Amino acid sequence: MNDLQALLLAIVIWAYWSYVGALSVRVRRRTRKLAGIVPSQPLEQAMWLLWVPLVLAWMLLPWLAAQRSTGAWALPAFARENPFAALRWAGVAIALLCLALSVVCWRRMGKSWRMSVTPGDKTELVTTGPYAYVRHPIYALSMLLMLCTLWVVPTAPVLLMAALHVTLMLVKARNEERFLAGVHGPAYERYCRQTGRFLPRRGGPAATNPP
Repeated sequence: MNDLQALLLAIVIWAYWSYVGALSVRVRRRTRKLAGIVPSQPLEQAMWLLWVPLVLAWMLLPWLAAQRSTGAWALPAFARENPFAALRWAGVAIALLCLALSVVCWRRMGKSWRMSVTPGDKTELVTTGPYAYVRHPIYALSMLLMLCTLWVVPTAPVLLMAALHVTLMLVKARNEERFLAGVHGPAYERYCRQTGRFLPRRGGPAATNPP
């Protein structure tokens, strides 16, 4: 018997990565090169080897959990029983909110969005909208979406996947900050002092784009 919560979550995750794929195609058409999509930094190339299978697993595991009633990929019994089964709907709702807010962030990034760090490519430093409060709102929402996945599909494979994903997000955020500090210099350093990495910093947002 299908599990509706896991099935709806799978749809949200497929929509999330479909949007990322569409953004990547747009960057490829606009720049006519793979820079910004396929990593060129050694660190991000190493991360890519982990990220590609992770994303595939992220798209597959909730769907498998929705379809299977027994086996390694199936939901544990407690996840199908109340009160936990009812609470899993909250995870689905938050996952949907993460998708909607991620679209807002992607649209705010506009032409500055890249999948990876691109040496020699100086894009606009976006500091408005969600970026006025948080330097990496897309990564913060991605981690929250992964935690929602673990809440809705509480299996050992998803737990391992979530731990790896959060670790990669932390490493990628710090790597991007080093890169952007080198590209934008003092303007980015001022921006970092005004914002939090994943959560808003006390004291107010960065009000304007640094010069």
